[in-house]
Amino acid sequence: MEGEKPEEPAAAAVDMELEAFAVAVAGAGEAGKINGVHDPDAQATGKRGREEEEGDEAAKRTKTEKSLEEERLEGAEKEGDAGEKAEGLPVKLGPKTFGTSVEMFDYFYKLLHAWSPDLEINKYEQLVLTELLRRGHPEPERKIAGGVRSFEVRYHPLWKSRCFFLVRTDGSSDDFSFRKCVDHILPLPDSMKVPDGRKGGGGAARGRGGRGRGRGSRGGR
Repeated sequence: MEGEKPEEPAAAAVDMELEAFAVAVAGAGEAGKINGVHDPDAQATGKRGREEEEGDEAAKRTKTEKSLEEERLEGAEKEGDAGEKAEGLPVKLGPKTFGTSVEMFDYFYKLLHAWSPDLEINKYEQLVLTELLRRGHPEPERKIAGGVRSFEVRYHPLWKSRCFFLVRTDGSSDDFSFRKCVDHILPLPDSMKVPDGRKGGGGAARGRGGRGRGRGSRGGR
């Protein structure tokens, strides 16, 4: 019996080694759960990162698509405005509406030749003429200046033809070409435009062979 006692320390040593091995294995497992790919926090962080990247890409695509759509709409609006001007869709000048440039031209042509010279044009036609200047003259602010008191039909001192004159609130007056104003708002047919090299458009020349090109083909600006 005394010869068997030395074996007990060896068995205890084996037990200690097994315990140490078990602790090491358990520690390795815990470390793997914290630092390894199975860490829940790491998985959540990676998922959030991917979602943010996908969200950024989607936002960029949306922004690009929106920009392209805005450009397309702006282009369509510009084409629409150009189409309206080319097609001569209705234009409103004060209380009067015109369907075409020729209709507009005829209205002012008839007014110019029907109204007695040196008399103030009535308020209705004054509203129409004022809007014609504002929309059709290249420099309406300079032309109208302090404001409109009235309009008259006068014989131009240089060209001796009927012409519309603007009378300002300060008493000064100036002539203008209704033909050029009409052509600026709605393009006239080529046969009715102001000929190159002439100032005209004041009055008598109507074009299209109807009333001759006579002395009134020149006029104001």
